[in-house]
Amino acid sequence: MNVLNSVGFFFPSSFPLLATTEAENGPVILSGVLLSLVVIYLASKLGSELAKRLDFPPVLGELVAGVIVGVSALHLIIFPEGGLTAADSLLMTVLQNLNALTPEAVTSIFASQSEVISVLAELGVIILLFEIGLESDLRQLKAVGIQAVVVACVGVAVPFAAGTVGLMTIFHVAAIPAIFAGAALTATSIGITSKVLSELGQLKSKEGQIIVGAAVIDDVLGIIVLAVVASLAKTGEIDVLNVVYLIVGATAFLIGAILLGGFFNKAFVAVVEKLETRGNIIIPAFIFAFVMAFIGNAIHLEAILGAFAAGLVLDETDAREQLDELIKPVADILVPIFFVTVGARADLTVLNPTVPDNRAGLLIAIFLIVVAIAGKLVTGWTVFGIPAINRAAIGVGMIPRGEVGLVFAGIGSASGVLSKPLEVSIIIMVILTTFLAPPFLRIAFGNSEPIAELETTSPEA
Repeated sequence: MNVLNSVGFFFPSSFPLLATTEAENGPVILSGVLLSLVVIYLASKLGSELAKRLDFPPVLGELVAGVIVGVSALHLIIFPEGGLTAADSLLMTVLQNLNALTPEAVTSIFASQSEVISVLAELGVIILLFEIGLESDLRQLKAVGIQAVVVACVGVAVPFAAGTVGLMTIFHVAAIPAIFAGAALTATSIGITSKVLSELGQLKSKEGQIIVGAAVIDDVLGIIVLAVVASLAKTGEIDVLNVVYLIVGATAFLIGAILLGGFFNKAFVAVVEKLETRGNIIIPAFIFAFVMAFIGNAIHLEAILGAFAAGLVLDETDAREQLDELIKPVADILVPIFFVTVGARADLTVLNPTVPDNRAGLLIAIFLIVVAIAGKLVTGWTVFGIPAINRAAIGVGMIPRGEVGLVFAGIGSASGVLSKPLEVSIIIMVILTTFLAPPFLRIAFGNSEPIAELETTSPEA
């Protein structure tokens, strides 16, 4: 799922409220953040409730609501990336009129407010992956480990090879841009898929565990692929030492966290038993999750991988059930910010065929969409040794590119290696795979009984 922190995309270099040069703008920045949160929470709740009533996963409603309030429609929640300015933001216009701000002040406030929302969105996805780790069963994840590895490897290799070769042979795209676009096809958004699986009560099913495990491995492979293609784009050469470092570091980090799980569990329980004040469980849990996330980010992997590993480790503790309940209110506050901002950043105007620059991209986009879907669907048929497995659900669960695909597009755009049609094509592919996967995952599971609900309602021994 996510390479946001490892490449520095969407993540500010310093906390904006402290970095603002004009102290008098602080209250206005706070006003902008508060207005943005009001819009985000209203959009999230209205979208999720409507999706629920239409029998769709609520997360799909949050994404669509984000699109409506974002750059594609109302321009309430927008960000400076992509050339947008304070003048494009309706919220900034309101603040400017209320406070008689100069254009320079509005520009500074817009940048700072956007950074705060981006930080909150990053915290949201970290909390989401920590929660998903807690809800996952490490024993079941180990049981499907080999299958998850196979699914992940096929899910990276097939779309990458098909996309790169197809772009070069059919559309005569140069090698480096074709490789970059092929790399964008390898991503899998663990955040979006895991949220849908959790809502469907299938996170602890065999299919759900394979999808989550494969998505985590996809994340690691995605970091490596991104490092390789980014190096190609900048220098025309691959930094072999950096690639080796990423492979060894990612493998050692994940395996090491799991192997040391017993020690971490004992230490966590010992700390919890000695604390007597409010928050004696949730605060140590967040400290552990944030330390793991920090380590993942510091060694140039991903903060969310560290958070997910922390959740897997603490899933084995005696306090897991209490921790599950305590983390939900925190997730309810921060996670919607992440999903709404993902939708808000998606610019659907690239689908407009009346714009000349979009027409060439639409043909390439159709090809990329087909490869993106087919390249992940085949992964369901690589699972072996598990009878009566829902192969379609596994394939569909690997489809959404989400925020990970947006990162690939953003890095490619910033490097200048992508032409406008190819950049547009990647964005269209990311948008459609992100929005199509949740409802199709619901269809793929059909009338399957929710595993999580069965476990929580079953009588205790």
